[in-house]
Amino acid sequence: MKLSLAIVALAMAIPATSYAQDSTAVSNGEYPNTFSSGSANVSPFTNQSKRFNDWSISAGAGVPLMQSADMTSIKNGNGKNLFGYSAYVSIDKAITHAFGLKLQYDRGETRQGFFNTKDAAPDATSIAGRTQYDAISLLGDINFSNLLRRVDNHSPYRWALHGYAGIGTIAYKAYQKDINGQRLATEVKPFKFGSLFMQAGAGLKYKINRRLDLEGRLMYVVTGDDEFDGGGDKYSTINRREEQVSDNFFNATLGLSLKLGKHESHLMWHDPLQEIYYKLDVLANKNQDIEVCKKGDADNDGVCDDWDRQLDTPAGARVDGAGVALDTDLDGVIDLYDKCVTVPGPVENNGCPTTPTGPVVETETKLEGIEFDLNSDRILPSNTPILNNAVNYINSSTGSYSVIGATDTRGTDAYNQKLSERRANNVKNYLIKNGVQTGKINAVGKGEKDLKYPECEPATKCPEWKNRANRRVYFEAK
Repeated sequence: MKLSLAIVALAMAIPATSYAQDSTAVSNGEYPNTFSSGSANVSPFTNQSKRFNDWSISAGAGVPLMQSADMTSIKNGNGKNLFGYSAYVSIDKAITHAFGLKLQYDRGETRQGFFNTKDAAPDATSIAGRTQYDAISLLGDINFSNLLRRVDNHSPYRWALHGYAGIGTIAYKAYQKDINGQRLATEVKPFKFGSLFMQAGAGLKYKINRRLDLEGRLMYVVTGDDEFDGGGDKYSTINRREEQVSDNFFNATLGLSLKLGKHESHLMWHDPLQEIYYKLDVLANKNQDIEVCKKGDADNDGVCDDWDRQLDTPAGARVDGAGVALDTDLDGVIDLYDKCVTVPGPVENNGCPTTPTGPVVETETKLEGIEFDLNSDRILPSNTPILNNAVNYINSSTGSYSVIGATDTRGTDAYNQKLSERRANNVKNYLIKNGVQTGKINAVGKGEKDLKYPECEPATKCPEWKNRANRRVYFEAK
């Protein structure tokens, strides 16, 4: 629990601008200088650098029921329930993963009645009303689920509880019907500044897929108007029967939200823990702190030239604190080129010992693959040594290789296919940039059809480490 609270605190402390990454740099195998020493110098936060969608369009329909008024909808229209109809459409903007705004338009018709059971002639005192209304409001949207759920829960989120509240302006026509027929009782034309109303309520959302959410919503509308129910002016016989000065109603709706944008996840469904992992990777980038390395880092080994004792360390070699390439067995062959890292051997035998008869000992070298963050094609800084070794391996071999990208089972087939292709192409571009001949490698995307752990279908069946292992790029000899 303490770990969860610490992660939440860290997520809240990191500004939204740091959620960005330079997509162009990623595609070129480079990383932006995201931070500088002691400052908050970050990459520009643009639509191209976002890692999530934050706009959507919602629409729905339902039933309004007049609840607090002189004429009501439940068991009060000559003893009957009177059901109206309603519809809404809204443009939604997520500000954070837990708060957003909605500009909403509502249209509908309430139906209500009044039946005076004390009168001897009930038919003569049975009065019905109906109100046609149009409303525009600005609503705040709080995602209670993202505020309350544990952020270290790696299960995909499907349900979310939202709360809404806001203010707007309303126009309506209220009709009254009695034994003499129907007449227009009150009309408020659109959209007078004085015709303000409020509404608040809650909604339960279900994530159908990356594009669509289904939501059941119950709102309570406070009109602030005693004439809304069709009872006539506020001094009419009907409106003098009760003391309330605001006719209010419930509005129950069922609707869909269409999430706009090119990314896999919407901000309201975004996992803050993934952002923590991303920022830790950025901080691990060895080239990010240019102010500390005043003279630079010529060999790109993570040790500034100011105190680097070996300024020409080969790419991919592990180094000690002084920037000297590691030689674990002290045989004069650094670990990068040593085929027998823990056993001393001569340089001419690649660091491996020779037998008494003098044959050369060959050890098998494998091409290692790399893994990726969720919904990302970014090569992590921690994986560059693996790719640098791949450069040396492919250059020293006579064959050619396929760079194969894969994903886990989250998302649609089409999206995962494109994501796997981007991952494979990013690795291919990195290898070519670092010296591999173009003709020796090609990129192939296999989407979610090439799982390292096939039992992770769906992803909820497996722990996160298995899903991460499925999000990979690996090499295959042709």
